[in-house]
This record gives sequence, C-alpha cells and structure tokens, in this order.
Amino acid sequence: MKNPFSDFRPGNYQIKESPVQRIVEEKQDVFNHIIKGYLDLVENEIKDLAWVVEHSRVVKVYGAAVEGLRDLQYDQAYIEEFCAELDGSNSIPYMIPGPAGLYVSALVNCSQESHISLRLGDYQRPFHFLGYGLPEGKTLTLQGDGGDFIGAGLNGGRLVVQGSAGNWCGAGMMGGEIRVDRHTGRNTGEWMQGGEIRVDGQIHGIGKTLFGGCIFKQGRLIAPQEVEQVF
Repeated sequence: MKNPFSDFRPGNYQIKESPVQRIVEEKQDVFNHIIKGYLDLVENEIKDLAWVVEHSRVVKVYGAAVEGLRDLQYDQAYIEEFCAELDGSNSIPYMIPGPAGLYVSALVNCSQESHISLRLGDYQRPFHFLGYGLPEGKTLTLQGDGGDFIGAGLNGGRLVVQGSAGNWCGAGMMGGEIRVDRHTGRNTGEWMQGGEIRVDGQIHGIGKTLFGGCIFKQGRLIAPQEVEQVF
C-alpha cells in the first residue's frame, strides 16, 4: 500500500513577505517622517525659549514645514493621527500651539486631498493658525472651536469653522472664503486684502486695518469703523 504522505517531502521553502506587513511598515515610515519633521521644526524654534508671533517668523516656520513635507504621500488619516499625537501622546515631548498649527496647516495644504475635515472637539489643546495659507481648490472644515489666527493668510481656499474662532481670524488673508458658524474674537480680518469672512454669530472686534475683502456678520456687510460687538 502506498504511503499517502510520500508526496509530501521536506523541501526548501521561502517565506514571502506579507503585503499587509509591508503596507503597515510603509505607513509607519511616513508617520515617523511627519513626527520627525515637526520635532526638528520645534527644536529649531525653541532656541529662543519663547515663540513670538510675528509675520517673518510665521512665514519662516510655515515654509520650513512645507519643505520638510515635500513629495511625502499621505492622506487625512495621517493628519488626524498627528493631531491626536500632539494632543495627548508622550511620543511628542512638547506642543507649541503656533508652530503646531502651522505644521498642521502645511500638512493640509501639501496633501493630495481637496477636502479635509478635522474634529477639533476631540482635542483638549488649542490649535492656532489652522487654515494658514489655504490655497485655491482646497476646503478645510474644522469641527469645533478653533484658536487664534484661524484662516490667517488664506490664499483662495474655503475654510469652514463649525464652532467659534479666536482672535485675528482671517488676518492677512489674500482671497477665498471663511465661514464661522458661531463667533469670532478681536481683530477679525486685520490686514486682509481680499476674500470674504462670514460670521453667523457675533464678532468681538474688526481689525483696524483692512486693505480689501468683505466681512459679513449674520448676513450683513459690516464696516471696520462699526462699534465692537461683545458676545
């Protein structure tokens, strides 16, 4: 009688790499690159022991962030994961709201997706400068309240804030649209040169220097010299 196992003889078998494992490793490499880019940015910025908001410094930080993200392939899931890491993980030793928001803005602007949503209500820490330099063809939706300088330098994109925005909303924006479902803080639209800011709630104060663009409060066009409204 033939041995039924005779056809199964020891041989040399090569274990193939799992496609799933390779994909996971590649995604982790991308995320590690994003984290390292932020840490390098912050290490350079905290040399002065304090981060001061000034135009030249904002432009420098944002430019460095964009350069570090160039040619990196990622999607919204990476941005959300990075925000969660910033908010509550020990893997990132410090979170400076200004540079953090500029870095997130660079992530949004350099991504391949045209519409990105961020659930700000999930985070305990504030994010400033979200929507900075948002370009034409991009829509960013913030679900929850944003920090200061939301939509600063907006450059043709569409920013939707499903909540309130802090001070300096839309500061220096060049064009595009900002829609805020609730309220904005002081100096709304300061130095704006184009585009529209539409606020469905109250505006604590309009910027004193506007070079162009329009600001609407509850559907009504308002002028910078109008009396400040306190919410």
